[in-house]
Amino acid sequence: MPSPADPADVARITLKPRKALPFFSRHPWVFAGALQSDSKRVAAGDEVIVQDDIGRFVARGLFNPNSNIAIRLYSWNEAEPLNEGFWSQRLDDAIALRRNLFPVFDTNLACRLVFSEADGLSGLTVDRYGDWLLIQLTSLALASRKELLMKLLQEKLQPRGIWLRTEKGIRDAEGLELVDGLVCGEPPPRPLIIVENGVQFALDVAEGQKTGFFLDQRDNRRRVADFVRGQRVLDVCCYTGGFSLNCLVNGAAREVVAVDMSESALALARSNAERNGVSDRLRTIRRDCFKALEELGAEGEVFETVILDPPKLARNRQGIDAALRGYYSLNRSAMKILKPGGTLVTCSCSGHVSSDLFVDMLAQAALHENRRLQILESRGAAADHPTAISCLETDYLKCYICRVV
Repeated sequence: MPSPADPADVARITLKPRKALPFFSRHPWVFAGALQSDSKRVAAGDEVIVQDDIGRFVARGLFNPNSNIAIRLYSWNEAEPLNEGFWSQRLDDAIALRRNLFPVFDTNLACRLVFSEADGLSGLTVDRYGDWLLIQLTSLALASRKELLMKLLQEKLQPRGIWLRTEKGIRDAEGLELVDGLVCGEPPPRPLIIVENGVQFALDVAEGQKTGFFLDQRDNRRRVADFVRGQRVLDVCCYTGGFSLNCLVNGAAREVVAVDMSESALALARSNAERNGVSDRLRTIRRDCFKALEELGAEGEVFETVILDPPKLARNRQGIDAALRGYYSLNRSAMKILKPGGTLVTCSCSGHVSSDLFVDMLAQAALHENRRLQILESRGAAADHPTAISCLETDYLKCYICRVV
């Protein structure tokens, strides 16, 4: 294969007229419908140069004919090849941010080291859990460079092991042929113990959701704990107890009722409560979140704080309306069982649902419940999940702490 150092050796793909502006502005996703030139001669994973319809250089990227995102862009410097030195520098930049955020990389630290587009590495996510790295590859082109990326991560971080996790939907969308499991080193223990905000959590990073824990909510979990002293709290979609345990340990809540559909997640939540000496104040319910709220309301239950942290409800733009109906139903039901003057913590990790749409939904839910809602804090993801200003899809998490009168 020709060296990518010389732009003349790299295939050029031309965009349709009036399609180049987002990419001059450094958005990293070029959809197949924006391509004008015939790309059949370009193989999956090949480096390409993208140019506009009059031949001006736009960016360098990696090509994938199997995906709706046909090209992922990485460099806007025509003379900068996507070689080992390029990937090494991008990883260094990402790791440097986390070393500033977490000066001590100890064996109990859990954080996101690489956040895909937000770190200029579209298609790569790396989470650190103590001495282990959990990676997700969501790009076929980057997956073809897996061995190089793993070598660089080993050299820079010396993990005891690297474990790969994939998502079926992404595998199908990208044409990936990857298998979950150990990439190198030792497999992570099951469970693996981390410490967040002074709370110990046992995780199953091999089989749990995503990469084992929702690290983006770290700061929100700690902040919510400040509102719950002596209160009865309902934690809906609790997973392994992130919000619940922070409320019990850091917030001194009187009781937390934790709801989730997954018995394995609830078992870990109960184990985590025992580990932190608060199991006598945690009650778990295995139930669909919509049904649980309905049943608790029918039973006359009342809470001083309700936390709603559902999974992603809109996976694409076509799903926005259905997602808003789901959020509306959840939030109305929560308000029904919330004591006047109580706290509603309501979250959305659906990037397609904008903050404006979500707040409008909240207003409608409060109106129809005849409640007055005050937003006390509008929060997002923790700082190790930064937002790329050129790719606002990375600004996905919304967490509103509200007072409901």
